[in-house]
Amino acid sequence: MRRSNQSPSPCAIGGLLELLTRPWTLHILWSLSTNGPMRFGVLRKNVAGISSRVLTERLRTLEEKGFVFRHYEQTIPPAVTYGITERMKDIEKVLAQLEGLARKWQGQGGQIEAHTAPATSVRGDRRHA
Repeated sequence: MRRSNQSPSPCAIGGLLELLTRPWTLHILWSLSTNGPMRFGVLRKNVAGISSRVLTERLRTLEEKGFVFRHYEQTIPPAVTYGITERMKDIEKVLAQLEGLARKWQGQGGQIEAHTAPATSVRGDRRHA
């Protein structure tokens, strides 16, 4: 049987991991999952450090892939609300497990801090500042 260029990846998880591991994506999904539907500005405040441009890009991609819905109200000014879809509810379970693990480690004094890993070269050697 001949495979077309449009066929799905032989690794079922590859596409999902590619989507979810993009910077800020899981943080956006976690925020929407735990706080419920939000307007853009509130979501941006909840995902501290993200730019409006990147948030817009990630939300568009997540909407396109069916993880997030976008509700537009024609008011002055327009009101746009984002929330999670039924598809996202499956991933919510995984995020809840990760939160449980993070809380367990935090309780054991092993909280993981963002941006603390040392930079590495292509060979994997640690760089010295």
